Amino acid sequence: MPTATYRWVIADGFLPATSQGDQVSHESVCVLNLSRVTAHLTLTLYYEDAPPQPGFHAQCPAERCHHIRLDRLRDQEGSPVPRGLAYAIVVESDVDVIVQHTRLDTSQQALALMTTMAHPL
Repeated sequence: MPTATYRWVIADGFLPATSQGDQVSHESVCVLNLSRVTAHLTLTLYYEDAPPQPGFHAQCPAERCHHIRLDRLRDQEGSPVPRGLAYAIVVESDVDVIVQHTRLDTSQQALALMTTMAHPL
């Protein structure tokens, strides 16, 4: 994988442990790649009381968007993003892309959708 030269931070990550109804609680790292080359992305999760969890990888093709569902993502060891545990995410890319974070919380009857732009470093 090429060396990352662009970085973004998402300070508020949380996959609810439970869901109600047909929708599954999930988060996505939404990437928009306006360049003419594929972006290679690495995600590292940071926790309050545990060491960082590196090794999550994704790609976003040229002139496309990609919604990286964190409830489906696995690191290079096959470990998932944990549910019910707060974390922050650092996204690194070899291409300058736009990064946004969304969360659909269906842990109660009143659904909640949250979104925020990632902070570039």
